[in-house]
Amino acid sequence: MSNFAEKIVQNTETVHIDHGKQQKIAGISSVLGSTIEWYDFFLYGTMAAIVFPQLFFPQHDAYVATLLTFSTYAIGYIARPLGGILFGHLGDKIGRKVSLIATLIIMGITTVLIGLLPGFAVIGIWAPILVTIFRFVQGVAIGGEWPGSVLISMEWGTKKNRGFMATLPQIGVPLGLILGTAVTSLFIAISGDSFSTWGWRVPFILSLVLVILGLMIRVNLLETPSFQKVLNEKEMPKLPFVSVFKEHPKQVLSGVFSNVSSDIAFGVFAFYTTTYGITHLGLDKSIFVNATLVGAMIAVLSIFITGYVSDKINPKKILGFGNILLILWAIPFFYLLNTKSTGLIFLAIIVAFIIHSTMWAPLAPVIASSFPAHLRYSGSAITFMLRSVIGGGFAPLISTYLLHTFDSGYAISAYIIVAAVIALFALRFVDIKYQKED
Repeated sequence: MSNFAEKIVQNTETVHIDHGKQQKIAGISSVLGSTIEWYDFFLYGTMAAIVFPQLFFPQHDAYVATLLTFSTYAIGYIARPLGGILFGHLGDKIGRKVSLIATLIIMGITTVLIGLLPGFAVIGIWAPILVTIFRFVQGVAIGGEWPGSVLISMEWGTKKNRGFMATLPQIGVPLGLILGTAVTSLFIAISGDSFSTWGWRVPFILSLVLVILGLMIRVNLLETPSFQKVLNEKEMPKLPFVSVFKEHPKQVLSGVFSNVSSDIAFGVFAFYTTTYGITHLGLDKSIFVNATLVGAMIAVLSIFITGYVSDKINPKKILGFGNILLILWAIPFFYLLNTKSTGLIFLAIIVAFIIHSTMWAPLAPVIASSFPAHLRYSGSAITFMLRSVIGGGFAPLISTYLLHTFDSGYAISAYIIVAAVIALFALRFVDIKYQKED
């Protein structure tokens, strides 16, 4: 076996453990890996609002082209549960580390392929078909990445900081959005009018560099003590995803619906807002790209603080508070956008990202701590990915339909409010009894 392969499969039983060092590596690995995965995943969302309707669906009018583009965006979310089942199975049977390395490689390769894909004018119908397939594979990869990153960080944590460690991978979401938005803004400036021909491709191709960096760190990470205990006690089920639905249906359902609003909010705030600003308000795309960048930067600090607080306060309470804030901000958000004032648009988006952070940070410990160690990867993956399909995957698509039907952003506000009310009700049934296990 090669040295690289040995590093991938090594576990805590075969080497001396420096717990403090491994905890640091786990935290860095989870943040970096999550950042790379979400950078890749979010690039599509950004380009879906700016380039893809004209590039891959040019024969349709603007409304239909936008619907088709956001349909392929939703495909990435629909594929997530499949990735959750596949990599959850590997993570609970073979190890968290192996799954995380596989998801990183798959995501990186697929993202580069999207960047190299010719448009409709060159290869015809194969362009939208291939971009849909690549987006589906991206969804499969992210379906295994998030739960693995959360678990390997949380399970290397201690009783005192387990909630904080579980939220570290959540920082990768705004960091990935920052990185993707910043690179997009850079190449909008560099390529100018050529952005729609070659400028948009460079951010996708640059993903290869990030993947190599991520792999260099992840191969040095050991399997967690919790998983090693499962191996030693031979608790591994034959089909983890079946055991999750059979033994923990309440945890899955409550986890899905108590967190669905955060994904809907993110789908609207981070992605659909740009389309709304360009098509409905007639404003320049750079206003929304830059506002999203600033909002995501502030969200990093917000998630970090909220993650720290989650070890002091029950994360369920923080999640509930975040949903209340979301209800209160849903209408003012579109009111400020409609003013067309650059300053007020920035304010709307920044506050929206802060509110989303108060839901996003506790989401990880709430979901992951609902399942025992031997089913934690599968349980977390299935729960997280089902909520993302119902939530963020269709949020831009539903928002496009609502705006077209009612010609008002306040219809989208109502959509967000209903989701938050459902989340508050479902949160009552969430049980995070495994949070303080040894």
